[in-house]
Amino acid sequence: QVQLVESGGGLVQAGGSLRLSCAFSGGTFSAYAMGWFRQAPGKERERVASLNWSGSSTNYAESVKGRFTISRDNAKNTVYLQMNSLKPEDTAVYYCAADLTRVATIISGRFWGQGTQVTVSS
Repeated sequence: QVQLVESGGGLVQAGGSLRLSCAFSGGTFSAYAMGWFRQAPGKERERVASLNWSGSSTNYAESVKGRFTISRDNAKNTVYLQMNSLKPEDTAVYYCAADLTRVATIISGRFWGQGTQVTVSS
């Protein structure tokens, strides 16, 4: 069974940076497209960024374009989300997700991590 474990969340001031990591186990990592989602209090979960199995194709929500970068290291079974120029509205629980596909870049999330809290203070 696929397991995803996020790390790297925390409290940061507006304008600061954080890097989230998601460790993948229980399957062949390179067979999965990966993504990051977030959910703020009282709001629906939204997709932040995703990438295909090789990392050659990426997709971002408009709200994070130019500030966040998703990447993966298939040798380490890990996907990353580098978050720069953070804003208070980026405050949310961030979830890592995986879909078994070597075709898609945008994923819906078949497997999920437990989430990591990111809080951006103004």
